Amino acid sequence: MGKEEEYKAIIKQNLNNTLFNGFVPELGVHKSGKVRDVHFTSPDAESSIVMVASDRISCFDHILSRQIPFKGAILNLFAQWAFDNTKDIVDNAVIKSPHDNVIIQKKMDKLSFEFVVRGYVWGSMAADYEDGKREFCGIKLSDNLLRYQKLDEPLFTPATKAEDGDHDVNISFEYMADKIGTKLATELKDVSIKLYERASKLAKEKGFIFIDTKYEFGLDQKKKIYLIDEANTPDSSRYCTIEEYKKYKDIKTEMDSGSYKDVTELLKKKPKLKIKELSKQFARDVLVEKGFSYGASGAPPDLSDEDVIEVSYRYIDLYETLTGKNFNFPQTNVRLDLIEKLKDTGYIKGGLVAIVAGSDSDMPHIEKIKSELDKYGIPSHVRICSAHKQPSTCEKIIKHYNESLEPIVIVAVAGGTDALSGVASFHSVYPVISCPPDSKEYTSCINNPSGSSNSLILKPANVARHVAQILGYANNKLNDALLKGNAEKIAKLEQADRGV
Repeated sequence: MGKEEEYKAIIKQNLNNTLFNGFVPELGVHKSGKVRDVHFTSPDAESSIVMVASDRISCFDHILSRQIPFKGAILNLFAQWAFDNTKDIVDNAVIKSPHDNVIIQKKMDKLSFEFVVRGYVWGSMAADYEDGKREFCGIKLSDNLLRYQKLDEPLFTPATKAEDGDHDVNISFEYMADKIGTKLATELKDVSIKLYERASKLAKEKGFIFIDTKYEFGLDQKKKIYLIDEANTPDSSRYCTIEEYKKYKDIKTEMDSGSYKDVTELLKKKPKLKIKELSKQFARDVLVEKGFSYGASGAPPDLSDEDVIEVSYRYIDLYETLTGKNFNFPQTNVRLDLIEKLKDTGYIKGGLVAIVAGSDSDMPHIEKIKSELDKYGIPSHVRICSAHKQPSTCEKIIKHYNESLEPIVIVAVAGGTDALSGVASFHSVYPVISCPPDSKEYTSCINNPSGSSNSLILKPANVARHVAQILGYANNKLNDALLKGNAEKIAKLEQADRGV
């Protein structure tokens, strides 16, 4: 069995061993991007941010329904390789990587632009060029270019950094300079082109062409530039083999015959001339074949198992060939392994309590619960929302915690007519404990309608103990704490008995 067949067989076995998201509540304030989940451990400048690369794939500003096995790990490994090979050009924000899917970087003042460098007439630029456009980001191109053609020199074509779900908008260098200053804009342009040229050189040495890419930068407190996020990955860049690019010679010959309006028309007649990319372009092409592209309405069509396997293989093959390193396929569940690695390196405890209260007037009771949880070393978050006044907000909070990679326990704190317990336990995939602030007002907690599954515990100390029992299945320290507490109580009773 050859490498491709072997790898694809492994990928097929792991079609469901993926990370749809990388949300780990203990890591801090969470922001979800198209692929990465970013956690801010502190609001302070240059503090750590923890980025978890999921296996999601985004095309045409939509997150697809299928995940790509091992994609998040490959992206991070790619980025680390690129960062290591560009330190002499510009510093990067990387601190360490406790797991293949996790990169920890310094928090920088992020510049709200994408710094795009193109070496070839390719992608959206090629499509616009064939439609008659000749000016790109303030740069005028000649009339005799073809799709796939190498440009005389790399083009710097910056874009605005769009919010999730929106499309980036190309801008001119002058526009960017007006926003951030000519000196900084010029420096960023120069660094971007140097990074592209370095990547092109490294790719050529391994038999690849580095087609185009985009970078992101941040500034520290002294306004020094840092390369952030990712670099030269198949998500942010296009590659093809030098061998594959030889097709361009045949394309040029066909176009010189004058028989075709443009290369797109030629490829419809002779699809074998299409140059195969080693990037997520394959997934885009699949969607286009199914009638979905930019501006299409509704949800994108699903990728087939074969499509998913092909994308995963292309990512892995490119990584291994370009970097010269082997990709070590995970032998366990990627979600559980990620949580264990973060526990082992001290970033998380591996379980969290979300105390959801109906009013901030319940804070004294909440503090008692937190105090009891602290005795076991169990971290907790506090959220305030009224199930009566803010039902949609409560539902949103609970559903967000549902996405957590680590186990969660919800503690609902509400007095009077407790609708919060019912709402929380209906929407939560994790267990919900009701602990009302007034131990005499609990009737509504146990009279929730069908579909609600909350338990009722009146004493904060007992809530903490029960949480320790729930989370202890994956945390030996909690099991030890429970057994130690039992032993201490028994010892006190035995001592009391002897003293009678």
